[in-house]
Amino acid sequence: MRRGNRKADGPVLAVECVIDRRASIKDVIESLGPPHTEIGSIEVDGRETDFGHLLLPGQEADVFPVVPPLDVTRATRLRPAPLPRPAFVVDVNVGRLARWLRMLGLDAAYDPTWSGADIAALAAASGRAVLTGDTLLLKRNAVTHGRLVRAAHPEDQLLEVLAFFGLRGPFALFTRCLDCNGLLRPVPKNEILHRLEPLTRRYYFEFSICRSCRRVYWRGSHHERMLLALERLGLAH
Repeated sequence: MRRGNRKADGPVLAVECVIDRRASIKDVIESLGPPHTEIGSIEVDGRETDFGHLLLPGQEADVFPVVPPLDVTRATRLRPAPLPRPAFVVDVNVGRLARWLRMLGLDAAYDPTWSGADIAALAAASGRAVLTGDTLLLKRNAVTHGRLVRAAHPEDQLLEVLAFFGLRGPFALFTRCLDCNGLLRPVPKNEILHRLEPLTRRYYFEFSICRSCRRVYWRGSHHERMLLALERLGLAH
């Protein structure tokens, strides 16, 4: 089995496998380390195949990584069921990333209490790509699209995810709830006046409310800090 790069003349890693049972090429690849979500294409004896191919003695497989950007809405040999749109579920290993994605208006489901099984089931049921630092989570059969996030800091993780999935602006900034991922809608000030602190009531006039959790938002100092952070990353256009 060889692992290479279709786009560049980089190093090729050759591995000889001893298989003592009927095993799909997916199982063999994942037994060597990488999850199937990292694989872009597979050729066995020079012919392209899918994850279900059963390896036979003496066969040679060439395994190529995903070459960014990955368009999750396009069907491929390895992923014949594309996602309806770019949407994500984030696991606890990279949990802070969810808020950054939501700042851009991207659909990012997250709950720190979700198990790996919960995340895989949600990804399958609602058509989401999994973002995680856990290789084992991406090896679950229910997960078809995902990214093993390499960066350590949330800002760098955001840029990594955007580049990997080819997501470019202009983004719908501040249109999602940072807490629950729900969509925001404008709300008249008089409807939420009773919920505002005195200084907020006095100095701010435009408000939004989450359609799901009913949290109220306005363009205060916290909003300005987030906007500056996005501008620093070149994402506020």
